[in-house]
Amino acid sequence: MSEVLHYQTLSATCRQLKSGALSASELTDYMLKRISACEPQLSSYAMVLEEQARQQAAQLDRAQKAGEPLGPLHGVPVAVKDLLYTRGHATASGTRVMANFIPEFDATVVLRLRDAGAVIIGKTQLTEGAFGAHHPDIVAPRNPYDVNRWPGVSSSGSGVSVAAGLAFAALGTDTGGSIRFPSASCGLVGIKPTYGRVSRHGAFALAESLDHIGPMCRSVEDAARILSVIAGQDPQDPTSLPDDVPNYPALALPRDLTGFVIGVDWDYANDGVDEEVHQVMQRVARQLQDLGGKIKMVTLPGSYRRLVDEWGITCAVECARAHRAYYPARADQYGPVLSQLLELGLSVPQGHYEELEAVRANFRTELDDLFSGVDLLLTPCMTSLPLPVAQMDENVATEDGRASFITFTAPYDYSGHPTITLPAGLSANGLPESFQLVGKRLGEAALIRAGFAYEHNIGPMPHPPV
Repeated sequence: MSEVLHYQTLSATCRQLKSGALSASELTDYMLKRISACEPQLSSYAMVLEEQARQQAAQLDRAQKAGEPLGPLHGVPVAVKDLLYTRGHATASGTRVMANFIPEFDATVVLRLRDAGAVIIGKTQLTEGAFGAHHPDIVAPRNPYDVNRWPGVSSSGSGVSVAAGLAFAALGTDTGGSIRFPSASCGLVGIKPTYGRVSRHGAFALAESLDHIGPMCRSVEDAARILSVIAGQDPQDPTSLPDDVPNYPALALPRDLTGFVIGVDWDYANDGVDEEVHQVMQRVARQLQDLGGKIKMVTLPGSYRRLVDEWGITCAVECARAHRAYYPARADQYGPVLSQLLELGLSVPQGHYEELEAVRANFRTELDDLFSGVDLLLTPCMTSLPLPVAQMDENVATEDGRASFITFTAPYDYSGHPTITLPAGLSANGLPESFQLVGKRLGEAALIRAGFAYEHNIGPMPHPPV
């Protein structure tokens, strides 16, 4: 086997598996050995499902030899964030209070991955309750590009595992930016789908009306493959959408962006960003134009600022609902950051929460109106390149959930519009650069097409030195 097998794309690896050039058992053994060797440096997994993964792989090999139909993810090891229920295996959600919680069923997205032939190789580490900080007893995942730099939250384990070649893809969740921050920090493609495009059944909530589940991968085609598997209506989730799921992988073809109108609000895009981010945005805008896209100046609805400033209110109220079986009865088992959020959630007047819901509804309508004149929005993903971990530990969350770095993420969790985070290369000091495209609701197809055109133009992201 090639020594760089672990850095192949999921799509290329799946084609090798289906051709018989690789067996699922060989690949799973290879990846388990790599995890064993690298995981002590990175702490990306909450749990490695070694025995189950080997059993799944062996079963897939038997099915292939018997000539049975092969799924779109046949034999590929993938990871899932440890707030997604896995039957018979603990789902701790980054907490101590749920450390021994063993679900009796699989999350819908986990079932869909398995049905598509994926080997679930492990469950990735996350911040406590998927909020802003890890429980004090848990070792946080480390960014493989620079272990002293922020790996993003809360899906940091998912981002680190994929970037370091310890999984071919992973599922993350996004409530205020938690697919996008680790994707941006770890040089990955991350898709936050339209709210309701992917079922949340069997996912422990941070804030139900803001939570999204999506793929984190090393290429746009890989993300399209995963999304095509996990998307679609689920009768177990009343918020899931009934719309047909397009053939997303078929959109990952070499095309230009002729006909695409891409909106940019430069005042918004420069809101509190470092100069390095500004330069990335200028460069990406030129690249999208060179690919045939038309850049159009737009103005984002001004209510985004209140949603950014008060995201913590909505999150806190809904988080308190999610934890009512544990908090405050077992408050002593919680870390300080999540405890502060829960206390806030228990104290917020219902009228304040409902007022923000009205702001959300207006913002969503105004954003839909903006999209009547453009196909996509171009924005930063983060206000800076990955900062030192110690600095982010200070910035990541205050007791009211305020954080300036959610400027480019939280508004689209509120509105439910889909986004794709794309790597834009490495900075002079070797840190991942990134940007974000925002699409119309249920506009994942346009995001995938535009993302693939950009990716095909600039080439693959350099892998970290792991």
